[in-house]
Amino acid sequence: MYLAVKKVKPKKDYLLILTFENGEEREFDVKPFLEMGIFRELKEEAVFNSVRVNFDSIEWNNQADLDPEILYQNSRPLSNLKIKV
Repeated sequence: MYLAVKKVKPKKDYLLILTFENGEEREFDVKPFLEMGIFRELKEEAVFNSVRVNFDSIEWNNQADLDPEILYQNSRPLSNLKIKV
């Protein structure tokens, strides 16, 4: 079983803030994917910032997408991260 993505917000340094169907907010780092296939196009800020929720996951305008299981398993809970002021 996996949790569906309900909201996504792009941040600086190729980070995404994801909200899952259980209400949990998590941070996902896209940098490890930026040298793989279609994900190289995400280095362009406008393409990276085009991210949106599609069905139960996310996708970009260039049709790159990631499985919700990958997003959840490879992200960190926001509650565990220190807030930078």
